[in-house]
Amino acid sequence: MKSIAEIEEAIIADFSFLDDWADKYNLLMDLGKELSPFPDEFKTEQYRIQGCQSKVWLKSHLSQDKKVVLEADSDALISKGLVALLVKVLNNQTPEDILHAPLNFIKEIGLDSHLSPNRANGLASMLKQIRMEAKVYAQQTASAQ
Repeated sequence: MKSIAEIEEAIIADFSFLDDWADKYNLLMDLGKELSPFPDEFKTEQYRIQGCQSKVWLKSHLSQDKKVVLEADSDALISKGLVALLVKVLNNQTPEDILHAPLNFIKEIGLDSHLSPNRANGLASMLKQIRMEAKVYAQQTASAQ
């Protein structure tokens, strides 16, 4: 299992080969296409991330080995790519690792300066939701010990 830092390094390397932001957006959309199918029964308000202009859904659970398993989808290609990036980096990691990861790749690949304000807010909302769920799992794990 790769660490968050190792996954981030691979993403930075993938994006560094591209100079043009149109190409980087295409890569982002391709990542969205790699997401596992998200069941329609979970495309409800309960799983919808608030703060995103488009519809983004996130479902998570804690695996037997105490890792956070993330599933996500969006009705918009760029948003789907953004949530796919976060899933790629944070899926199957411990709640503590998710809570403490600096996620430098966002700045390193230029997302912080190339997203529209609405998309940047959406990305922040996605990350906030994932971290809120990781915090709940961390508390559950701590109280079970």
